[in-house]
Amino acid sequence: MDNLEITHMTIDDGFNGEESVTTDFTHNHKDYSITFKKSDLEVINTWLFEEETSLPANLSESMIEYLREEVKKNI
Repeated sequence: MDNLEITHMTIDDGFNGEESVTTDFTHNHKDYSITFKKSDLEVINTWLFEEETSLPANLSESMIEYLREEVKKNI
C-alpha cells in the first residue's frame, strides 16, 4: 500500500477480556492506530492522531485488509 508504514504492533492479552492486536502506522504523513481482535482479526477500533488528540478514523476496506494481512504475518 502506497505511503503506509507500520511503526509499532502490540499484542494485548487483556483488552475487554479478549486478546487484541494494535497496529500503529503512518499514512500520508498522518499517524493512525487500528485494533483487531486477535482471534478473528475483526476490527475493534481505528484512530487518527491529530494535533494532540485522537479522532475515530475512517479507513478504506483495502487499507484494513492490507493491515489485517500484515498482522497475520506477524502473529
